[in-house]
Amino acid sequence: MAPAPAAPRWPATGIERRPGLASRVSPVSPLKESTLTTRRTLLAALAPLSLALALPTSAHAQGSKSIRLVVPYAAGGPLDLVARALAERARDGLGTVIVENKAGAGGNLGADLVAKAAPDGQTLVMGAVATHAINPWLYAKIPYDALKDFTPITLVAQVPNVLVVNSESADKLGIRTLADLVAYAKKNPAKLNYGSGGNGSAGHLAGEMFKSQAGVFAVHIPYAGGAPAQLALLSGQVDLNFDNLATASANIKAGKLRALAVTGLKRSPFMPEVPTVAEAGTALGLKDFDITTWFGLFAPAGLPADATARLHKGFAEALGSAEIRARLATMMAEPAPMTPAAFADFVRRENAKYQQVVKLSGAKID
Repeated sequence: MAPAPAAPRWPATGIERRPGLASRVSPVSPLKESTLTTRRTLLAALAPLSLALALPTSAHAQGSKSIRLVVPYAAGGPLDLVARALAERARDGLGTVIVENKAGAGGNLGADLVAKAAPDGQTLVMGAVATHAINPWLYAKIPYDALKDFTPITLVAQVPNVLVVNSESADKLGIRTLADLVAYAKKNPAKLNYGSGGNGSAGHLAGEMFKSQAGVFAVHIPYAGGAPAQLALLSGQVDLNFDNLATASANIKAGKLRALAVTGLKRSPFMPEVPTVAEAGTALGLKDFDITTWFGLFAPAGLPADATARLHKGFAEALGSAEIRARLATMMAEPAPMTPAAFADFVRRENAKYQQVVKLSGAKID
């Protein structure tokens, strides 16, 4: 039997001609076929470019990720409020910055969380004098190395403390200046006492450093926080405190407390009439006295230099804004940005200083 004849094909298409197809498929002329071939060639050539335009570059993709800023203290505190204002202002240069509170163990939990994060520029901590200078010596054991496990980005601010006495009590004792206080303490050993917000607090450590450098003695009475310590001073239960300047300012202005000196190396612009301990106590052996509460931004160790520079630039610009200045002014502090290298040196000096101060105080937390 002879084979069945092959089905006829449309010219130049390769499409078999079957019953019913003629009404749906029209033959393609050689001219149209040439045009289609050209279009297919152009589409093939443009496909990689279209894909490149559709997908973000790795640099853009990285830049578009949100930054996680860990605050190692409870929400609503001064550090948290500054972090949130800073996150909002840094948005223009760095994209979305999300603040996350991770409180516990005096700030150690939040600091440790960032110490163990990937060094990709997406996770930061608002560290402080406690987490990076005091706690390494105050706690028997902490889960991170304050110097080796972080990349310093910038200092944010330093908050001054102030040596205050109860005005009424001070008048009775004849104490109007820092020199008067030291003279009275030397003539009346162990008769003065001072309060603080607790063992190992900034007020406690400032008091012990003051006693050591001035060569005087005063009994330390720890309270469960700064507010109870200030109430004890106002009621005359203690003779002096090293208090936060913003916290004490209202009672200083009201005349209930007398400010003898601020604890930083320079006078506060918010209370310029009050000398520094170093100024007022140069002849008393206090010329190097310097204790402030500070806080700044850190990333995990190993952060690449370009990412470090990018983060520093973004946050330093935010620190220059009027909004951040106003927020810090409520704490009687000023923005104090530093280069990453300068901030790293600052942290090393503070860490070494507090090693001696904590040892001197005898404070320890297991």
